[in-house]
Amino acid sequence: MKYNVEVMISLKKGMLNPEASTIQRALALLGYEVHKTETLDIVKFSMDKDNEELVKSEVEDMCEKLLCNPVIQDYQISINPQQD
Repeated sequence: MKYNVEVMISLKKGMLNPEASTIQRALALLGYEVHKTETLDIVKFSMDKDNEELVKSEVEDMCEKLLCNPVIQDYQISINPQQD
């Protein structure tokens, strides 16, 4: 069965986010009032596996080894069966 996978990666709470700070300052210079800015990376892909638990296990392994830095980043995984 095919599964659509989405991994959302963000900095852990309390980590400095210079990219978000720069965006917030630039928006303020353009006259927009923004109270909180975050950056988020989203990685989407599909996998062909026998069941959702196998997909989840492999995606967690991908996150820990390659997709994010678990020391400073959090991730959320969304898995949905692909509709034919």
